[in-house]
Amino acid sequence: MISAQSVEDPLDLERQVCFALAVAARDVIALYRPLLEPMGLTHPQYLVMLALWGGTPLSVKELSRKLALDPATLSPLLKRLEASGYVTRSRAASDERQLAVALTDEGRALRERALAIPPAIVERLGMSLEELQGLHAVLTRVIAAAGRS
Repeated sequence: MISAQSVEDPLDLERQVCFALAVAARDVIALYRPLLEPMGLTHPQYLVMLALWGGTPLSVKELSRKLALDPATLSPLLKRLEASGYVTRSRAASDERQLAVALTDEGRALRERALAIPPAIVERLGMSLEELQGLHAVLTRVIAAAGRS
């Protein structure tokens, strides 16, 4: 039974947005694991590939911005993707200080296999596409609001 105190307790675990976000993120990412493993990708690597499938080459700085990751976090992901044969990293001709990341033929071909992932996730969640689109919109607003803080 929920007491009146727990309903109004600002430190009640079940009322915390951070807790709900953390558990949801962990559980949703876990749904991706069995879909990504046969492709040789981790979830963070999948996010990098999604960004690159949107158009390459991209500089590390552009990728960092798109993924909201600092370059130091992104670098090991890119090294592993390069070792897997999915991307190449090279100095940009226009600015030798910039590292350009491009898809290999194998990385481009992987996109076809990845097309099965979004519908599989929708099915595994058992939620309607409309619900998930609404959730995405709310989370996008949360990200923007947290970024302003």
